[in-house]
Amino acid sequence: MDWQDIRGEGKAKTAGAVKKSTKSAKAPKKKKYKKLKRFTIFLFVVVFLIAVGVVCATISYDYVMKNYLDASTRPEIVIDESQGVEFVVERGASTTQIAKKLMENGLIQNETVFKLLSKINGYDGTYKSGTHIVRKDLTYDEMMRVLSSNAVTRKVMIPEGKTFTQIVDILYNNKIIKDKEAFIKAANTEEFDYDFLKGLPDRKYRLEGYLFPDTYEYDYNASNREVLTKMLDNFDKKFKQQYRDMMADLPVEMTMDKVVIMASIIEREARDPDDRHIIAGVLYNRLTNKDKTLRKLQVDATIQYILLNKTGSYKDRVLYEDLEIDDPYNTYLYEGLPPGPISCPGEASIKAAVNPDSTNYLYYVAKGDGTGGHAFARTFKEHQANIKKYSQK
Repeated sequence: MDWQDIRGEGKAKTAGAVKKSTKSAKAPKKKKYKKLKRFTIFLFVVVFLIAVGVVCATISYDYVMKNYLDASTRPEIVIDESQGVEFVVERGASTTQIAKKLMENGLIQNETVFKLLSKINGYDGTYKSGTHIVRKDLTYDEMMRVLSSNAVTRKVMIPEGKTFTQIVDILYNNKIIKDKEAFIKAANTEEFDYDFLKGLPDRKYRLEGYLFPDTYEYDYNASNREVLTKMLDNFDKKFKQQYRDMMADLPVEMTMDKVVIMASIIEREARDPDDRHIIAGVLYNRLTNKDKTLRKLQVDATIQYILLNKTGSYKDRVLYEDLEIDDPYNTYLYEGLPPGPISCPGEASIKAAVNPDSTNYLYYVAKGDGTGGHAFARTFKEHQANIKKYSQK
């Protein structure tokens, strides 16, 4: 081999080495570039997701601020009963249960959307049990606002001195109860855990005297038991322990039921509040009198109670023939208290029944002068004089 061949081969090897060296230099650069590209893409995705999250959070926050947190400053959504439908949120119902029921009633288009918006906007856990008036055209937000507001109620005022049947009519006319007979049956047969109802004697209306007169608010769909319980709870509160303790000092032994009977008579007889305690004293004086005839209380209000149950209304004036009606409630024929209350008394009459005035009066007559006051007498002669005097007015 000559020198040129050797030199040419050397050149070829050198060129190959250079070429190989160039390739080795380019490989790390390419890998670096790919890494950089992947990192750039990753960074872009991260930044994009963060941006989307910030936007969504901002929109959600603004929505919450506008539609939920600021709800107190917006006018309440009030829907007239005639223009909407009743929707009942059961006690303890979850958002899922509410959404399903709304869907079943055709009040929303999509359960999932309702549940999602309810969670995003903080309504979960705010829905209030009871009856709500809603419409099909409410937005999801409006529906949530209505269902998280107080349930609709009906207010009713029960005046003092009304009988059980009169109260039933008031409740029915004010749409508190839907069926009179069902309500009466519930009042007579439902078991209630109150000491004052234990051992009551059999009578037509078991709760006569115990439905406490007051103003009440009831849910649109309150059950008969719920209506009765609220009134009986009120009676239990108003017949204070103080009044129970005072029963021991009465001139005659009285059960709680007999005190309610006495209070029911006072309620119907005494229009003037100042006369209640005096009339109570008169009635106790007669109950404890040695004269058997005086132990007949001769109270016109008991006759009116008989007439109300027989005819459905009171008379303007009790006639002599009415005094002859043979009925256990006729205090002109039978001694002592009638077998049951003749009205539902208020607290003032209950207080008078346990705290009678100590007097010698045995009679009273209404003055008939528009004041509702009475003239009191110790003897029958004085009483006759009062009757003559005030009957002319």
